[in-house]
Amino acid sequence: MKKTILSGVILGAGILAQASAQTLDLPRLFAEPALSGTAPKSLSYAPDGKRITYLKGKAKDANRLDLWQYELATGRHSLLVDSDTLFSGEEILSDEEKARRERLRLFASGIVSYQWSKDGKALLFPLNGDLYHYQLSTQKARKLTETEAFETDAQISPTGRYVSFVREQNIYVIDLKSGKETQLTSDGKGTVRNGMAEFVAQEEMGRMTGYWWAPDDSKIAFTQFDESSVPEAVRNEIYADEIKLYNQRYPFAGKANVKIKLGVVGVGGNALSWLDLGKEQDIYLPRVEWTENPNLLTYQWQSRDQQLLELRLADLATGQQKTLLTETSKTWVNLHDDLHFLSDKQSFIWASERDGFKHLYLYSLQGGAPKQLTSGNWIVNHLESVDEKAGVIYFTGRKDTPLESHLYKVPVQGGEIVRLTEPGYNHQVVVAKNGSGFIDTASAVVTLPTVSLKNAQGQTVTVLAANALDEKHPLTPYAKELVTPQFGTLKAKDGQILHYRLFKPETLVPGKKYPVIVGVYGGPGAQRVTNSWSSKDLYFQYLVQQGYLVFQLDNRGSENRGKAFEDPIFGKLAEVELTDQKTGVDYLRSLDFVDAKRIGIYGHSYGGYMTIMAMLRAGDYFAAGVSGAPVTDWALYDSHYTERYLGHPAKNAAGYEASSVFPYIGGLKGKLMIYHGMADDNVLFTHSTKLFSALQSQGKPFEMMTYPGSKHAMFGQPVQTHLHQTITDFFNRNLKD
Repeated sequence: MKKTILSGVILGAGILAQASAQTLDLPRLFAEPALSGTAPKSLSYAPDGKRITYLKGKAKDANRLDLWQYELATGRHSLLVDSDTLFSGEEILSDEEKARRERLRLFASGIVSYQWSKDGKALLFPLNGDLYHYQLSTQKARKLTETEAFETDAQISPTGRYVSFVREQNIYVIDLKSGKETQLTSDGKGTVRNGMAEFVAQEEMGRMTGYWWAPDDSKIAFTQFDESSVPEAVRNEIYADEIKLYNQRYPFAGKANVKIKLGVVGVGGNALSWLDLGKEQDIYLPRVEWTENPNLLTYQWQSRDQQLLELRLADLATGQQKTLLTETSKTWVNLHDDLHFLSDKQSFIWASERDGFKHLYLYSLQGGAPKQLTSGNWIVNHLESVDEKAGVIYFTGRKDTPLESHLYKVPVQGGEIVRLTEPGYNHQVVVAKNGSGFIDTASAVVTLPTVSLKNAQGQTVTVLAANALDEKHPLTPYAKELVTPQFGTLKAKDGQILHYRLFKPETLVPGKKYPVIVGVYGGPGAQRVTNSWSSKDLYFQYLVQQGYLVFQLDNRGSENRGKAFEDPIFGKLAEVELTDQKTGVDYLRSLDFVDAKRIGIYGHSYGGYMTIMAMLRAGDYFAAGVSGAPVTDWALYDSHYTERYLGHPAKNAAGYEASSVFPYIGGLKGKLMIYHGMADDNVLFTHSTKLFSALQSQGKPFEMMTYPGSKHAMFGQPVQTHLHQTITDFFNRNLKD
């Protein structure tokens, strides 16, 4: 079997024991990205299935990305576009694009994203605020825009004739044949924005666009939102040498959201019409998608309380609308991207949690009861692809274990489910639209990611990126010291199974009592106990080498376990979550090698919130805690996220009060450190300053570390190195003998 190696990308196929093992060093850990096994980014099949494209960092700068290709016929890797040949200076981005990239966690420069034309003959990508169209036939990139204004959210139309984008709050298209630029909307200004995703759509709904092409290029559906009614808050971003003030429209919980409309504009004649969304205006539009028919548009209508979601079909030819399906919940309805319209123009696939677990269903556009395609006490993660010619649906899910994501296939009409990926590993996949195979990025908790090309049966065709931990690999000197965590389960108070993992030395010193650090997130939409590689785990490995044990437990409310596992947090946060974390500590206390008096806790974001609550409400369990960028008062957080779990403040004032950290300030017993980025636009710095003041007013000592210019992700090697040195020093002072 032929194997090819992606040159310049440092990956490992596994952990190899080496004679000259070394302990991890924090400065190098965060200074050298290769230590974490960085894989190629944005792997994608060309529409014709003949090549795979990906982004790869330069040898001299891993964060400066270029566009590469792998040709399946020749097995050859080659550079398609060197970003430096188009623009090599410091990139200047608009505030809108900076915020968009922050939410997408795009921290690199150069070519950070791209998309294929449907015919597979061209690619489109942004660079330094302008757009480039690359044609494979000429192997040249054509610059489409060159304006002082910024172009964002660029898309190639389905037939490849046009390129569209948003500029200064309006939608534009460029005819690639004539080069003519046309402005499709003109009323976007001030608080009115066309074709853009509002704050909560980007931050909480996973919708990063506000417009969608019809399948025949004839028209564009788009959202228009007016944020004039949204409260205007003055947000400061504190940098080392300046303070920037922003007047930001921020939809606080219980306050007004944007007023949103859904329109359709013709590309040729510019005819514009608005859809009737109903009498209720305080709503969300989380998803919009065309069917295979250019006159049939669907959109998802969600009530403000998020307990009702309707998939509606609009016939643009007749002006008629109907509801295709309805999802309801006494808590909340989770959003997803698992809607696929079949080419027969009569049916579609949809995912639902109506039986308690997310599964796939086959619906008819004409109505009637759906056919359930998957079932069981496990969840489907994502609908990956549909090969209609073969009659096969490909999806990722957790049928075998909640700790690993696998690729499965099932007939479109239902039937036997077949797993295509190897057990013992977690798999991230990209499935070819023509059904020829899939790209598989496989890893395990101490096995670095490897990227392979598989055929439709799951057999390896070639290895795209897999360098063993040889003498050249920067992780090799440390490999022998990395430990495989112990996995296990505990029972929650309601009998549900909680998964945990415990990092500890391979050989424990007899009679020694070890301090433990509980690494926590604890919030919805996340899972920490998995059999997958994460560069964040290297810090846990470092802590083990410093003499600590590290414990992680996924409490109720975490994802990938079904709706019944998530729902107990509804109405009051940090209640069952903290109860479950205490169950984990009770287990730790039962171990004869754990020092029950030296247990600490550390988390960021929701994990920072959980840390605060643990220190204030479970002081007998935790001796020290480090809280990063914590939410402290849910009234200060955004509407869509907060109201999903706590409801509207007017209807659940007691729940908001009980979920805030401030009623419990007097309960602080142990040592507490809080850190926060001073330019955080997600969990505003106000959350921490308000907590600082409350602790001071009650005479409660604490430590703090603030980072000028850092946002929520705390990105950057200097910040990450300093932060983790600070955290380690804090625990050394408070948990070590």
